[in-house]
Amino acid sequence: MTITTSHFINGAWTESGGRTFAVTNPLNDELVAEVAAGTAADAAAAVAAAAAAFPAWANMGPGARQALFLKAADIVERRTEELVQLMAVEGGASRAFSTFQIRLSAAMLRQAAGWGYLPAGDVLRSDTPGRMALVTRKPLGVVAGFTPWNGAFYLAWRTFLLPMAFGNTTVIKPSELAPMSSGLIHAEILEEAGFPAGSFNVVTNAPGEAAAIGEVFFESPAVRCINFTGSDKTARILGERAGRALKRMVLELGGFNPVIILDDADIVESVKAVTFGAFLHQGQVCMNSRKVYVARALHDEFVSALSARVQSLKVGDPTDPSVIIGPLINDSALEQIQLRVKDALDRGATLVTGGRADGRLYPPTILAHVPAGAICTTGSNETFGPLLVVEAFDDLEDALRDAQDTPYGLSASIMTGDRARGLDIAQRFDSGIVHVNAPTMASEASLPVGGVKASGWGRSGYYSLEDFTEIRLTTMSSEPGRYPF
Repeated sequence: MTITTSHFINGAWTESGGRTFAVTNPLNDELVAEVAAGTAADAAAAVAAAAAAFPAWANMGPGARQALFLKAADIVERRTEELVQLMAVEGGASRAFSTFQIRLSAAMLRQAAGWGYLPAGDVLRSDTPGRMALVTRKPLGVVAGFTPWNGAFYLAWRTFLLPMAFGNTTVIKPSELAPMSSGLIHAEILEEAGFPAGSFNVVTNAPGEAAAIGEVFFESPAVRCINFTGSDKTARILGERAGRALKRMVLELGGFNPVIILDDADIVESVKAVTFGAFLHQGQVCMNSRKVYVARALHDEFVSALSARVQSLKVGDPTDPSVIIGPLINDSALEQIQLRVKDALDRGATLVTGGRADGRLYPPTILAHVPAGAICTTGSNETFGPLLVVEAFDDLEDALRDAQDTPYGLSASIMTGDRARGLDIAQRFDSGIVHVNAPTMASEASLPVGGVKASGWGRSGYYSLEDFTEIRLTTMSSEPGRYPF
């Protein structure tokens, strides 16, 4: 049965002049939904609704806001089976990845529910006699968010929930590749939980028509911040526009995410961490591992064990609970990985496993002995798919230098039997996240996820307080002022 959806504006489901676009299953191109094709007028209405709702939402007591977040968390968990099915048919997500997102989302809702009770500011001493200085944090106003298609359900929550937890109202524009998983289903959940009208709004757009909605976000004085998760290419365009409008931006972008396996690492644990980190959601997550550097003494044993484990991952229809690897999101993603694997093989690389597509199903693929200059082994090229490059190293300094020869700086991983050594090496990474003895995908709702360099700026979790609030200084004097004139 085909789903028909509308925008969610000011607490109501709203049509958009009858225009819709088709959302299809990436596995077989079957129609999943007809979704409203939004216009600038729809975006403007959503921003106006969020602006009107802001004063009441910002001033809502922490207990009332907490109750809403906790109820939403309960609804997320109650609708688990429905959400798993939706993420499978719309985005190709396996049950393992969908439930991973659901657990993170519910945890984030419950953690954010308590943030309203945290201290609201500081009292500072002043050099002026009789003066008291209060430093308080205030919400910005309306935060506009762009949500991605990959990791759609959890990343959408992160896009709007964090600003809302600090008193902002929101408007989000979901990805046209997965608009239900990345925004519309969230509107259903928040509506059921009883969130006030206008506090959360969703406007969808047809492919190629995002610019008109984005322009409203940048032009509107009510929108104080743009929150974007996606590619650095798109972020550069948005950043230039934000600069002209003097808009604050929060960005979580791509990553090359290297793994270094030292000569004292546990091979079994390293294989498990790398398999999960590289191939969760078909390698279509910004924190997926892209390249593994293995101490030469362990290289052959590691590659053999990794190949065996990877070949055991079932590839197929993600509605089957036993499937781990579902389809790539579209033909462009398939073409990219095919071209990059061919480029490496043409240059003399060794295909360890994988490398042959069945429609949009592409098996987990490992390449070894990849010559320098191949597209897939270059740190400036993030391959968004189930492709991992493995390289032996003799000198750790060379491996560290090569691993950081990238414009990205999102996540990295070090596997070692010496934790002190691992922590020492971690401090040398120019990366927003470094895990010792854990995969590059080791996410938790409470941790400050975010990158450096071309991987963006801003952090998730409670640390997003810095991004979604502003400081207000208030002073009060109890003695007459002394002035030079």
